[in-house]
Amino acid sequence: MDHCPPEYRGYSVMRRHVVVLARFAALHIDASQAAAKRGISDARVTLRDAIAAEVIESAILAWQREDARLQALRREVRLVEDALHGRRFVRRI
Repeated sequence: MDHCPPEYRGYSVMRRHVVVLARFAALHIDASQAAAKRGISDARVTLRDAIAAEVIESAILAWQREDARLQALRREVRLVEDALHGRRFVRRI
């Protein structure tokens, strides 16, 4: 629930059914990651007339960091979803 928008707390189905919550979280993270990737690809074109080049590069770096954070978070949510569906985690060395 911590990785979902606060509005999701208002839906009783998510508080009562963790499988639904996990699916909503996964889709929210996927959409956030898509937005970060779009920000990275569009930044130089859409921001070039508004801010200095070094600020654009800083923004791109922030989006790249956010993308990496979201990628790790998505993996965590995938593991939770798998467990909720009865799939077993097999450690790979």
